[in-house]
Amino acid sequence: MTLVEDATLGIHILAGFTALFAGLGAIATKKGGRRHRRAGRIYVLGMAVVAVTSLVLYVIEPDLGRTFLALLAVFSYYFVFSGDRVLSRKRPADSPETLDWIAVGLLTLSGVGLLGLGWYFLTHGSEFGTIMLVFGALGVGAGVQDIRKFRSDESTPREWFYEHISRMGTAYIATVTAFSAVNFDFFPVVAAWLWPTFLGTPLIYFTIRRYKRQTRSNASPTAD
Repeated sequence: MTLVEDATLGIHILAGFTALFAGLGAIATKKGGRRHRRAGRIYVLGMAVVAVTSLVLYVIEPDLGRTFLALLAVFSYYFVFSGDRVLSRKRPADSPETLDWIAVGLLTLSGVGLLGLGWYFLTHGSEFGTIMLVFGALGVGAGVQDIRKFRSDESTPREWFYEHISRMGTAYIATVTAFSAVNFDFFPVVAAWLWPTFLGTPLIYFTIRRYKRQTRSNASPTAD
């Protein structure tokens, strides 16, 4: 490795650990509170550095492995970006801007790229292709879903809150996935990459459902 590559990789790892702990802090603290916002800002910054350094590492040595990591960086950071951006669209009348459309386009393209790469790996006998196909399908699916949302005028007053939880939760799954893939070598390769998705997705679903129940309960009239 060159000095630039070593430095970039070091920054990448440091930013990844920062995001891992900051994201956990944001999850553990009161939503909307000062500590939550502070941890969230650190998490967003950390993940931005992770994404940028992943792309730099790809430019330095654009092999298939780093192509996968670069596409995955776009996939992962989209959920951080959109989870943060949704806070600026709290009113039902707020519409996505050009930057949001560009981001969802990049997500969809990264998903298509992951699908193509996954197919290539599978046809060449590598089980790693399964991982790429899963993330590719998730990327394309999320991209198509967001494009439909952007084109729809339907929204609810608390939709931004549920979207924030869903997107940041998905982003944190990606953060944990990266940590697991590098450090949990006692797992089979596919399991090390996919267990955070299979565990985290239901947790996000039930968390949002719990908040929706609280919202409905608070909105219900009390009996005299």
